[in-house]
Amino acid sequence: MNQSKQFVLSTVALAVLTLVSQAQAAGQATPQEGSNAAVTQEIQQVVVTGTASASGTRRIDTSFSITTANEEQLKAASPSSTADVLKLVPGVYAEATGGQSGANVEVRGFPSGSDSPFVSVQLNGNPIYPVPVLSFFEGTSAFRLDDTIERVEVLRGGPSTIYSVGQPGATMNFILKKGDDVPERTIRLTTGTGNLRRGDVFVGGKLADGWYGTVGGFYRQGHGVRDPQFKADDGGQLTATITRKLEGGEVTAYVRATNEKNAFYTGVPLISSNNGRTISEFPGFDPLTGTLMSNEMRHFTIDAAPGKTLERDLADGRGMKAAVWGVDYEQKINGWDVSNKANYFDGDLNTISMFTGDNPQTAATYLAAANTKYNPTAASSSGSMTYVNGGGAVDPNQQVVQAGLWSVEKQLRSFTDELRVSREVFPGHTLTVGGYYANYKSDDEWYLGNAHLMTATPNARLINASLTNGTIVSQGGKSGNVFYAPVANYKGNNVALFLADEWKISDNLRVDAGLRRERQSLEGSISNLAAGDTDNNPLTVYNNGTSIPTGSFTRLERDDSATSFTVGGLYKLNKDASVFARANTGHTFIYFDDLRNAGTQAAVNDRNGVPNPKVKQYELGFKTANSLYSAYINAFYTEFTGISFQQITTDAVLNSVSGSRGHGVEFELALRPVKNLQLTLTGDYQKSKYRDNPAITGNEVQRQPNLQFRFSPSYRIPLGDNAVKLYGTYTYVGDRWADQANLSYLPSYKTLDIGALASIGANWEVRVAATNLTNELGLTEGNSRLTGAQSSGPINARPIFGRAVEASLLYRF
Repeated sequence: MNQSKQFVLSTVALAVLTLVSQAQAAGQATPQEGSNAAVTQEIQQVVVTGTASASGTRRIDTSFSITTANEEQLKAASPSSTADVLKLVPGVYAEATGGQSGANVEVRGFPSGSDSPFVSVQLNGNPIYPVPVLSFFEGTSAFRLDDTIERVEVLRGGPSTIYSVGQPGATMNFILKKGDDVPERTIRLTTGTGNLRRGDVFVGGKLADGWYGTVGGFYRQGHGVRDPQFKADDGGQLTATITRKLEGGEVTAYVRATNEKNAFYTGVPLISSNNGRTISEFPGFDPLTGTLMSNEMRHFTIDAAPGKTLERDLADGRGMKAAVWGVDYEQKINGWDVSNKANYFDGDLNTISMFTGDNPQTAATYLAAANTKYNPTAASSSGSMTYVNGGGAVDPNQQVVQAGLWSVEKQLRSFTDELRVSREVFPGHTLTVGGYYANYKSDDEWYLGNAHLMTATPNARLINASLTNGTIVSQGGKSGNVFYAPVANYKGNNVALFLADEWKISDNLRVDAGLRRERQSLEGSISNLAAGDTDNNPLTVYNNGTSIPTGSFTRLERDDSATSFTVGGLYKLNKDASVFARANTGHTFIYFDDLRNAGTQAAVNDRNGVPNPKVKQYELGFKTANSLYSAYINAFYTEFTGISFQQITTDAVLNSVSGSRGHGVEFELALRPVKNLQLTLTGDYQKSKYRDNPAITGNEVQRQPNLQFRFSPSYRIPLGDNAVKLYGTYTYVGDRWADQANLSYLPSYKTLDIGALASIGANWEVRVAATNLTNELGLTEGNSRLTGAQSSGPINARPIFGRAVEASLLYRF
């Protein structure tokens, strides 16, 4: 075990022993110098995610693991995207290097290969879209951060298998600000790396007796840390709420409309050595700021079928043009707590992006391979390679790559509703019954492949290639066909009923249990495909064998039912310290993509070949918070069966099924030894391995580090009516395997972030923050388009972003 693991695990073990003994021996510790409002707020923090009652429960009194972050904590974290917020959450590892959308998120002990199948994103307690992931869609892509957010709550495991979508992994619940008797009006201007220009506004307050409202949003433009030569982010968002106070409750209606284009970043050329243990810069390519995307390839054409071409724009990226409308109602009526949450989502979440393919090679090597395949009697150097823009011969020693310019259009629509009714049926026993309904659709049109030949340089140049026998290998840079082009329409319905009971046995001891029965119905209509030559010219090999819909469709459907269960208990050591234990069984149903991948109704009906994943979880935790320290520590154990995996390579879609088993500990520790100083340590240590699949049994679960942690000190300096807060974070992410076969190694990396917040009087705030200050080179994924061992020499992989600096000015009016 290395020194980082020894230090963190020793710290956590010592903290557990010390804090438990102190909690048992005394009611509450005393800080060296007073406390503050922030600490009091933490101790009294009420959470609503995962609780039976809509009114919520004190975080310290919950028998499950949940992390909260208020508006200031979110801003201090300097998240690069919604997914990047999850770096605040122990037990979650977010690969947010794709930009604003398209993150891969792994939850401790939960095996996943890409996207975020075990993270559900909610707004005001209701899922934005009912399923957490589809191909080219994951939940965080449907959400943008701004100043309309009051806080986020992230629940892991626990009772989440019972409520809402029944997510057994992590539930990320964003809570909107609501109007209050004290008005809030702010304007924020932000600038930073990549010519960022952003404006945020928020106004909230009382409208009339019993009526409150808010309106706010943002608009931004920027070229990003990796400048593609066009705007990487361009667009904005508007959110409004209106709240009516009722006797014993309230009803809130909200609407959020987003229209933004976001560039999506994939791998860049790098040099691998020592079997992937050492990663270094590719000659002439800065891995921290470079991207292959350029204006030269921004507008590209897809040969879709004979006589049919499509024009696409890389600047559209993985953007979002969507709106969500919702209504939240909660009220206490004659001893009954009644809650209903409903929303409707409608939007386009398309992917118009570059996906890297084969590893870099010299132009001479590429030309030789082309001759071997298409002109075997000629010399390996026969033919020509010229630049598309400006002409001129390509140097045979020039490093080149092929990357696909893909187009995936997805129109998503959904309606969800959850009703709960709770009542204390007799002293100490609170019963909750409820129901959940979701109706959702996805209309897809895909064009995968469409490879282009280009230089392995920042803002690459496109290349033409032809052979002496008349074969055109690459024209206009296009060097490969569309290998997969399904058109599909899907719809699904989920209906669930749940029952939960909480029993307060004594002032110090509470137990709870819950049961959920859910039924899902899916159907899809997927185009049949055939291979064809779009120009009927066999010498233009770049479009031969193109995948083309035939005009006929295969209709597939499946119904499934499952039962989830949870039981937990909490024992209070004193007012602000407790221990808890919990066990649950949960599931995720198959998704639309599983229908398409199965291909036939017979395969869809095979529950062994297309299984519904099942999970068992066991947790044991300790919580305490006072003015001197706070600690949230949770040991966990998970077992999975029937997890489906999909990998889209350069020319195929691969599928597999397996299970896994994992265990570990996650921790959030904070120490406040003197007034205004806080030292925070968060993270997790876990070991998870595959099982039930002979090809990978015993291998470590891909993409997940055994150890990750964040150490974050902060110090506030009072200056009369003003104040300056200094803060920073040191992050360690351990080594991982990029693939299930444990052949592609991803080394550990460390980053340093710093920031300062100056409060000037009651109206002004100035914030300056820098992420990855030391320009650390760390990888979040290898070349996911290739299988097998990561080679030594030139590779494609996706690094973290280089140093980025932001400065903002806020005015309260």
